[in-house]
Amino acid sequence: MIVIVGAGAGGGILARELAKNGKEVTIIEKGPYIDSKDAFNYYNEYVPEIDLLATTCVGGSTMVSMANMVRALDEELHEYGIDLSKEYEYVEELVGVHELDDSHIGRGTQLFLDAARELGLNTQKMPKAIREEDCIQCGKCAFGCPVNAKWTARDFVDEAVEAGAELICDAEVSEIILCNLEACGVKYKKGGEEHLIKAKKIILCAGAIESAAILKSSGLTGIGRELFMDPFVTVGGYLKDINFNSEVQMAGLVVGKNFVLSPHFSTFINEDGEKLDDKDILSIMVKTPDEAKGYVHSDGFIQKVNTIKDIKYLAEGVATAGYILEKAGVDPNTICSTVYRGAHPGGTASIGKVVDSNLETEIENLFVCDASVLPVAPGKPPILTILALAKRLADYLSVMY
Repeated sequence: MIVIVGAGAGGGILARELAKNGKEVTIIEKGPYIDSKDAFNYYNEYVPEIDLLATTCVGGSTMVSMANMVRALDEELHEYGIDLSKEYEYVEELVGVHELDDSHIGRGTQLFLDAARELGLNTQKMPKAIREEDCIQCGKCAFGCPVNAKWTARDFVDEAVEAGAELICDAEVSEIILCNLEACGVKYKKGGEEHLIKAKKIILCAGAIESAAILKSSGLTGIGRELFMDPFVTVGGYLKDINFNSEVQMAGLVVGKNFVLSPHFSTFINEDGEKLDDKDILSIMVKTPDEAKGYVHSDGFIQKVNTIKDIKYLAEGVATAGYILEKAGVDPNTICSTVYRGAHPGGTASIGKVVDSNLETEIENLFVCDASVLPVAPGKPPILTILALAKRLADYLSVMY
């Protein structure tokens, strides 16, 4: 029996690959199985001071992601002997990664692309896992796709169940059980009752916060002492009747040295304190990597601070976004920014410190496969990298077990 804790990107593909290879798999997910259109109701709340975007449900944060699929941290992972080239190719074909057809590049996105290119920036369409034939271009990607037009990890969980895996939802894992210093089972609560399930292999894929909390409560040391996230703000302003709010979001990409930019609608863009009409907003997300100055406690409570370097990188990105917006025709007197938020938490059980290159902890048969293991902040969407790491682990476990 292989127990996978968490049904997000890492857990989903692990379950799919292992179940299809004839392995006995049980998936334990803290959240419920939901319709995609309802995903916005399952954003997590951590602490008021940290607006950190993540969800708890089958599919995890892929349910509210933009289905952006970019390769990240290749050089950093090579330092640990990890080459994901073949895994990337496999996953990209599996989920249908491609640049969107021109039919799904809206006017606002095209203005972003054209203006960025005119300014000499490193510009491209965003690789995505969206099926154009199903997409209705409603702009609701971050709320949960109402027509299931984008890939989510729930797709892989469904395939795993069809292949024989068991899915246990609304179940919170509290502890890893050890037998002779080896992982041999997990405790979880469901419906107010505590359960114990035995396993030969256990893989934590519950996300950087939850996985760290489980590891700490199970007695591992050195967990959660570093926490990174990708800080971001959205910068935008007034452009009459642009109707950017109904476009496919983040369909373009600018890659800078210390930041990435992507067209992203935010209803929180204001002019002199007055809210602009949604149809008149053109805005750009500014996202940067940060230094891992954070901490996760055993109860899941998190602390996070930002360094001067973090703030400097974000300021560079904001200034560049402002230039693009003005070039695209936005009234420069209306350009402003949303509040600071965070996404893609990770680094709490990183490769080389907590897990080895096969993602196994110091406790035999206990693995971690989510953003926890990433050695540094990617500064860009990590889903594809997590999928590739999970595919690599699935192949490794299929051979050894």
